[in-house]
Amino acid sequence: MTPTTAPGPSAATTAACPRLVEGRGEVSDAVVQALRSGAPPMDVPGAVLRADPWGEDFQLALYLMYELHYQGFEDVDDAREWDPDLLRLRQGLEARFLHALHTELSGAPRTVEDAFAPLLIEPVDLSGSLSRYLETQGGLWQLREYAALRSLYHLKEADPHVWVIPRLTGRAKAAMVAIEYDEFGAGHAERIHARLFADLMCDLDLDPRYGRYLDQAPAPLLATVNLMSLFGLHRARRGALVGHFACVEVTSSPGSRRLAKAMQRCGAGPAAEHFYAEHIEADAVHEQVVRHEVIGGLLADEPALEEDIAFGCAATVLVEDRLAGHIRRAWDEGGTALRVPLPWPDTPG
Repeated sequence: MTPTTAPGPSAATTAACPRLVEGRGEVSDAVVQALRSGAPPMDVPGAVLRADPWGEDFQLALYLMYELHYQGFEDVDDAREWDPDLLRLRQGLEARFLHALHTELSGAPRTVEDAFAPLLIEPVDLSGSLSRYLETQGGLWQLREYAALRSLYHLKEADPHVWVIPRLTGRAKAAMVAIEYDEFGAGHAERIHARLFADLMCDLDLDPRYGRYLDQAPAPLLATVNLMSLFGLHRARRGALVGHFACVEVTSSPGSRRLAKAMQRCGAGPAAEHFYAEHIEADAVHEQVVRHEVIGGLLADEPALEEDIAFGCAATVLVEDRLAGHIRRAWDEGGTALRVPLPWPDTPG
């Protein structure tokens, strides 16, 4: 495909902040109004308790406040990152999100071995696998939707995991830095994984600007990004963040192989294929390092964190399964997995 109106890949790496979107309910409306006005958020304790922790209003409100720690928003003062009133509201949302996660995972494994063992063996039956569906029967429009959804994660790929580095020591820290060095291009800006994903988006005629598809992103997608921000921003969640990171690395290589084939089958373009091909080998290596050195080193230093690591892994599987279920239901019904469908790019000449 030839890009039409989408900006070039460099747009994803500029300093421009994304636009602030409209709210989706009482809580997110209060956050948006506070960010736009510079005033404290309206008192909404009842709304926080009423909001569905998996719903659009709740997840967008949490996402907006977390984003202040990343690129921020256009016309929003950077000082709002540490605004005590916003942090107080965020704390209430985080408590409810964590409660929802623990409720869903009440029977989840509590040891690292039990949490990761099922992930180390590729299942024989892949009928429920989203990457398998895209590999074998997904259309180009579905690959575009998938990329637009995933852009909220991949254009900040590795960023939330960096927060754990100053909280680690010895083997775990050295191994984590080594993996992140690869994620950030091993010293080459054009190889940063977020940049590679921006190139993928251009091949698919998508706008690669950071945060561009926030308004179209449904709650199940926002939850996947919010989870790693929740773990990353709290030292007390360092074990869970390592569990999240390890889960992503362990499951990435097989899925990337299928997605690379999907991009090739649909003629998505060389950059689209390259992003996933790059992850096949890299993440296979990272998987070994993260399990044996990051997790192994952390448990050697802080064995009491084992249950937290297992929880981080289980929570990652949970939110990813919820997202995959949302996408498949929408597509099986002939609809869009986005809140608003993508326009199809103009056909040249």
